[in-house]
Amino acid sequence: MTTGVRRRMGVEQRRDQLISVALGLFSRRSPEDVSIDEIAETAGISRPLVYHYFPGKQSLYEAALRRAGDQLAALFAEPREGPLGARLLRVTHRFFDFVEDHPGFTALLRGGPAAGAAAAGAMIDGVRQAAYEQIVAHLGLTHPGPRMELVVRSWISLAETTALLWLDGRQLARREVELQLVHDLAALAAVSAAYDEEMAGVLRRMLADEPADGPFGDLLGRLAALAPLPLAN
Repeated sequence: MTTGVRRRMGVEQRRDQLISVALGLFSRRSPEDVSIDEIAETAGISRPLVYHYFPGKQSLYEAALRRAGDQLAALFAEPREGPLGARLLRVTHRFFDFVEDHPGFTALLRGGPAAGAAAAGAMIDGVRQAAYEQIVAHLGLTHPGPRMELVVRSWISLAETTALLWLDGRQLARREVELQLVHDLAALAAVSAAYDEEMAGVLRRMLADEPADGPFGDLLGRLAALAPLPLAN
């Protein structure tokens, strides 16, 4: 929607406005479907003025990508206070908020036409690395071993895939899927703990601080309710 009134802005203010407008448009549709004319109209300025601040749509798209990446990476920042399960559930909830609100950018995770661009690839890799560092920090580790890295990076990939699959059909309640993702991290850690002492220590700390009504406590209750499965002779 155009503002109808052209406001005078400083250079950085105008660039910031154009990035915000472009981010909103690219969040809803693929870059190929968004024109410079639409960006200019939405910002309430002329087409030549857009080109005064950005040499073309690609440079504006890359600026919007960087901002989206910063916003997405920031979702994983969470105060390291309270039970880990509750912290991870809040992070997962914010991540699902983002993928619902930014279908144009989540297309990058699907390997869409822009996914091969260097800027898009760098943004995605940066977000994954930020998520990895945040999760490792929440687990209380400064120098995670290779098995720990495998668990956390596998979980990040699982979170991406789960969110995208859920968006396609929304056949399960979103809250249920978010909780299951937190359970998935505990499950991955539990399997790895059978092979690695570092992981065993992490799992013990995860469960020791977890209240019965927390996400990990909920998982333990669900597992305890299952009938024991007989081992094959």
